[in-house]
Order: sequence, then C-alpha cells, then structure tokens
Amino acid sequence: MFARHHLIRSASVARNDRIRVTHVEQLSANWNTLEKVSFDYVRANGEMQPLAREIYHVDDGATVLLYDAARRTVILVQQFRLPAYLRGAPGYLLETPAGFLDGADPEARMKQEVEEETGYRIASMQKVFEALMVPGCVTHAVHCFVAPYTPQDKVSDGGGLVSEGEDIEVVELSIDDALSMIGRGEITDGKTIMLLQYAALNLLQN
Repeated sequence: MFARHHLIRSASVARNDRIRVTHVEQLSANWNTLEKVSFDYVRANGEMQPLAREIYHVDDGATVLLYDAARRTVILVQQFRLPAYLRGAPGYLLETPAGFLDGADPEARMKQEVEEETGYRIASMQKVFEALMVPGCVTHAVHCFVAPYTPQDKVSDGGGLVSEGEDIEVVELSIDDALSMIGRGEITDGKTIMLLQYAALNLLQN
C-alpha cells in the first residue's frame, strides 16, 4: 500500500512544477497510512515557501442514494460513527449506503454494499459525480451514484455485517423530510447532503 501511495504522489508532483516534495516520513501504517510530507511550494508571487502537512492515505470509496421517483422517497441508513460521537454528538448518523472500494469496480462494489446494508437488490445505478471529502489532509475520494428502487426490490432486512461491526437501521424518508432534516442539523454527513440535494434538483421535483 505504501508503494502505491508513493507512485500516486510522484505522478501528482510531475503535473505541477510549483511543488517539490523534499521529505516523506511515515507516521503510522496501522489501518491506513499516515505520512508527514515536507515540500517546497512556489507561491503566486514566485517566492518559494517550505511547508509540511500530515496526509492520511485512505482508500477511495463509493456511495449511492436509492430513490423512488413515483413516491418521492429515498433510502438512508443509520449507524454509529465514533468520530461524530467524539465531537459530543450521540454518534448515530443518517447516511447513504457506502463502502471502501478495496480494488473493486465502484458500481459493482456499491451493488454488493447496498444489498448488505439495506436489503435492496439494485439492477442499475448512475454515477453523478466524484468528490474529495477532506482535500486538505486526506487523499480519499468518493464515487457518488444514484439508483432507482421500488418496494419490490427488497430481498432481505439488510443491517450490514456483524463481522465488520455494522449495526445498521434502514430508514425510508420522503425527499421533503430529508431536506428538512438537513436544515435542522439532523443529517450532517457530507456525501449524503450532496446526493439529497442532487436528487431534489434533478430526480424528485414536485
């Protein structure tokens, strides 16, 4: 994994003559790779400034919003997120189903993840955008999809995999209720907010 990240970093530097990486120190390689990267940066006025950043290399992921255009509903999942809890919140977030790619094709990965988490078997989905979630310090990008569903597509209760510590509740909401929950601060996950707003503008208009 470290070698792959090194290649990605070198390719990025080659595309930008204003950046020269001078030193890379690996701080951790427990779950993902955390590095301290020192580099020389040429500012817009031509002056060179030495800088350093801690960069967390996280595998890319994918997510999908399930929507029923006829009933103007969406499927979200609720699960415990430790970072949200450590910020002082209860820690249970409403989100679109998501997962790390682990080298798989994003659409194929999401079809598997959706069925595990929600119990819905989806025939097709459409990629609508790709997003860098925390570009200042994390390399992770998310492939974002939308997919139509009907009640007949449900083949199991979902809930995720116990072996991965998942304890997921499947939640069906109207798009209007979901948008109102964003405004009240009850939906705070970034990828979910973006996909709900995309659906409201493009898929589930009144």
